[in-house]
Amino acid sequence: MKSIFLKFFIMASMLLGLPMLGVILAGYPPAKYLEFPPHTKYVSHAPFSWIAFTCYALIVLLATLPLIFRAIKTKVSVEPNDNPSYPFPWWGWFGLLSGICFWIMAWTRFPWFNRFQPHTFFPLWLSYILVINALNQRKKGACMMIRRPGFFLLLFPVSAMFWWFFEYLNRFVQNWYYVGANYDSLEYFLWASLSFSTVLPAVLGTRDLLCNIPLIKEGFTGFFPLKIVCPKLLASCAIIISGAGLAGIGVWPGFFSSLLWLSPLFIVVSLQTLMKERHVLSDITHGNWSVVVSYAVAALICGIFWEMWNFYSLAKWEYSVPFVHRFKIFEMPLIGYAGYLPFGVECAVIGGIVEQLTRGRTGEPD
Repeated sequence: MKSIFLKFFIMASMLLGLPMLGVILAGYPPAKYLEFPPHTKYVSHAPFSWIAFTCYALIVLLATLPLIFRAIKTKVSVEPNDNPSYPFPWWGWFGLLSGICFWIMAWTRFPWFNRFQPHTFFPLWLSYILVINALNQRKKGACMMIRRPGFFLLLFPVSAMFWWFFEYLNRFVQNWYYVGANYDSLEYFLWASLSFSTVLPAVLGTRDLLCNIPLIKEGFTGFFPLKIVCPKLLASCAIIISGAGLAGIGVWPGFFSSLLWLSPLFIVVSLQTLMKERHVLSDITHGNWSVVVSYAVAALICGIFWEMWNFYSLAKWEYSVPFVHRFKIFEMPLIGYAGYLPFGVECAVIGGIVEQLTRGRTGEPD
């Protein structure tokens, strides 16, 4: 338990303190980065650059193409899964019906619904969470919501706190901003926290559905073993580089904005390595990539739904991404979807911490 709070303290100190340190060292006024609710737009983003877009695209392809080729190869060779199906639960049908209703409400502008129009995000995603758990219940006869209710319920407040860290980091890069609703500070905090609380339950529930698919379960179990030489030295270097990058976010937000998604993962995994703990990347040293792939794909699937449902909603977010803001799918530029892949692995890390709190064990969720 002590190690959990120590890791959280170190990570929180770095995420909260280093970007602001960069701002102070650069001579910028810190107050504008602490505006709440955030309204002021003070970061000037670089225009689209084909050179930057090509470089980012090559990095993403180099990281994902081996996995894609493996998936294509596995899809041909794996036998269909003939496990018995269980009845689809009644609450799954309720979630499906409520999801359709709130989807309609989110994308329409009925006068009688004006008061509630900005608040469709939470019920829409709560419906998604019900449906995804119902699909797990039908597939395996068990789901996170029923089998581990304490773990499931704890995910909601942890999820809200988890996403507020990203909101804070975004104040330094301003890659996204919210439109369509105005609240005072307390209302903004409460409504935003309610919406943010659905992130982890949605991603982890989707991952539970994916992890038993033969394409992932068997296709990435005996994949390429990534041997790590001198893991403690590498972890120390990763923490130093991530820390420098976080400070750089406050000084050069355009060049370091992608670290918003990568630094939290590098910091936590590096701390776990230095403390000789098992972490979400441990299995890839033995060629088992199924955990990493299942969480990354789960976040990407949720990301597609996030961006789609956001597109026509009244209260929504929009993007302004330096160098690569082109070829939008919904509001998100194409390259931006790559950010969901490491974000999914970060969800696995936080899920593992919640697992330790509820079961007192080390490691990522099953």
